[in-house]
Amino acid sequence: MHALIVTAHPKPGSLTHAVAARIAQGIRATDPADTAELADLVIEGFDPRFGAADFAVHDREAAPPADVAADQRRIDRADALVLVYPVFWWSMPALLKGWIDRVFSNGWAYDADPQGGVSKLLQRLPVHLVALGGADARTYARHGYAEAMKTQIEHGIFDYCGATVTRSELLLPNAGEDAGARLSLAHEIGRQLFAAQAAASAG
Repeated sequence: MHALIVTAHPKPGSLTHAVAARIAQGIRATDPADTAELADLVIEGFDPRFGAADFAVHDREAAPPADVAADQRRIDRADALVLVYPVFWWSMPALLKGWIDRVFSNGWAYDADPQGGVSKLLQRLPVHLVALGGADARTYARHGYAEAMKTQIEHGIFDYCGATVTRSELLLPNAGEDAGARLSLAHEIGRQLFAAQAAASAG
């Protein structure tokens, strides 16, 4: 089994990157045959701007640009997609949102027909969301931020394409605690990633 882990954080030494690396380690530790590819959108220089070429793809007037097609192939090769990102303004960073805007295109992630119908084309794809926040759990609960992000990201993006969000984690700091607990949980997420899929398939 193969996982594509996508990150978007401007600082190479960030906790986001450390969490992504620990998830990859957990995947590989569970079964030597399982693999994980880390895609750092910052290092790769992905252009998140949805431009004229992307509108042409949406309107079925052109094939996807090379960078978009390459990432679509990476997702096609994966048995699971894992997004690891910091919470910026109660959502994902603009770079990651722009990656979704461009890569999850009409004709590949979904099929919108002229009559207004939509076919969901990513029903085979399990998605795992791992967000890192700076506020505590009480703040998220008090203002309804967690539920708002769930609606926006899980329903608004992935359900529209038919992809199943298998796991959604919001890793938040606890008073007096270092990053160790979140890194340990990240490793466990990796260990459980394909075990959960295998159990679902067997059932």
